Amino acid sequence: MSSLAVYASLLAAAVLLVPLFKRLGVGSVLGYLVAGVLIGPSVIGVVHEPEAILHTAELGVTLLMFVIGLELQRERLWALRKSVFGLGAMQVLGCGAVLTLAAWFAGLSLTTAALVGIALAMTSTAFLLPFLAERGELDTQYGRESFAVLLFQDLSVIPILAIVAILGAASGSVKPPGWPALVAIVAVIGLGKPVLSLMFKYVSRFGSRDIFTAAALLTTVGLAWLMGAVGLPATLGAFLAGVLLAESQFRHELEASIEPFEALLLGLFFMAVGMSVNLQLLAAKPLTVLSIAVGAFAIKAISFYVFRRFFTGAKDAIARPQALALAVGGEFAFVLFTAAQGAKLLSTDEAELLTLAVAITMAAAPLVWMLHDKLIVPWINRNTEAAPFDRIDDAATPVIIAGFGRVGQIVGRVLNARNITFTALDAASDHVDSVRKFGNKIYYGDATKFDLLRAAKTSEAKLFVVCVDDVDASLTIVNLVRKQFPNVKVLARARNRNHALKLKQLGVDDPVRETFWSSIELTKSVLQSLDQSPEQIEKTIASFVAHDLDLLEKQQAVFEDEEKLIAMSKGARAELDNILREDAVADGRSDSQAPEQQRT
Repeated sequence: MSSLAVYASLLAAAVLLVPLFKRLGVGSVLGYLVAGVLIGPSVIGVVHEPEAILHTAELGVTLLMFVIGLELQRERLWALRKSVFGLGAMQVLGCGAVLTLAAWFAGLSLTTAALVGIALAMTSTAFLLPFLAERGELDTQYGRESFAVLLFQDLSVIPILAIVAILGAASGSVKPPGWPALVAIVAVIGLGKPVLSLMFKYVSRFGSRDIFTAAALLTTVGLAWLMGAVGLPATLGAFLAGVLLAESQFRHELEASIEPFEALLLGLFFMAVGMSVNLQLLAAKPLTVLSIAVGAFAIKAISFYVFRRFFTGAKDAIARPQALALAVGGEFAFVLFTAAQGAKLLSTDEAELLTLAVAITMAAAPLVWMLHDKLIVPWINRNTEAAPFDRIDDAATPVIIAGFGRVGQIVGRVLNARNITFTALDAASDHVDSVRKFGNKIYYGDATKFDLLRAAKTSEAKLFVVCVDDVDASLTIVNLVRKQFPNVKVLARARNRNHALKLKQLGVDDPVRETFWSSIELTKSVLQSLDQSPEQIEKTIASFVAHDLDLLEKQQAVFEDEEKLIAMSKGARAELDNILREDAVADGRSDSQAPEQQRT
């Protein structure tokens, strides 16, 4: 089959399966892996030599390491130092030690068992970061700490491979990297930053965007090749390139240039991993392969959970998902098993078994997460009593704020500045603990509960400000306060236009749409940048705001009837066109200068 047909098959498999697996809730990575298995030599056989595809696809992992390096500004690394060198070392050394004992009991020599244990302790950066991002959990506490652990694993690549090389050299089977590797690293660290800065200044000044992208790829691939040429991991070169450019003015543009290639090649990498799965070996030794895969996954998850809970005192809500995230095997294990095989520390059969087991952990991880979300989380929530709400013994305050997140805290800060006392309530215990660390007084409690509102002395307040993020909870709170405390004025944040209409229906006079006024301010900046006069800007904005508020009032009567709402919105859009054009004519501008409305 021609190369074009092969790549067409790869793309077709990805296009068909990845959206399906995302729709099923198991993530795109599993879709790529299954697509690779199907078109690989073990099933359909479209690709007979997955190694060739894997070599090309490894560029995706290289680009990912470059992007990770770009994120490591000094301030961020310093902020993550405890997680990187504390949690990271605990995960690699702790889980590696337990896995080493398991491998030793399985019959491997202590030296080989240690290498296998460390290799199995590694987690796939290429798998975990996109997976957590897809779940929207990369910015959670456990997501940020997992990133820090992955960073430590990436930094530990050099000493681990050096140990393998030394052991291989001691047996006479391989030659250690030696002085060339050390010289290359010193040269890159010492000369890389000024040379790269000079190159990108030259390209940005005289080249096009395409050439800038080419320069970014050249930097990544060039340093990766250099590290590989001196016997070090190619990903190390890409990572160093990113670190060297992390503080440069080109960092954001580099990320934007690399991202399309990274995403596509990472998908190709996982398809190549799927192609490499030896189903014949799995069929021949199913119990052995599955025992290694399940054992490694379970040992890593349980070990890290125990370490995290009892050595660092983390709560179950942090330790459990973090242990599960870091339990998956990593692509670095493939590299280490290959190196150990070349050093005569692992036989070919042992290396193939271990490689297949690691690939299975990567393929099974999304399914494990789905079971965790569907079965374990509901079971834990059902059998775990919620923390008791805080007791509110303070005197009544004129203002009560329900929801003390990004909106509620701004309201609270301004009230503090004016020496106006208030009572803040929030239903997320972790968030309450975090806010309290900064000296804020806040009570843990669910404002949808009447008992809590009564304990907060809502009847004696002048204002009840609803700032919760959840739309349903917001409506429940407003409805409860309006019915039980009719003399208290309610002000509320609205997530969107529909939420605002529902709040008005419940009796909130002026719900504040959270993005409306910030969008208005942004629009003013846009018009200022287009050299519109201040008078024209103010008149245009005033006309738009007045028209929108009038439309909101009219939509109140029909917003539950979708057909009427659509018809009214279309008519209002045409009406706004005419208003702004008339304003433009009145200002002495031609129709061609009048602001055009975007048809959407």
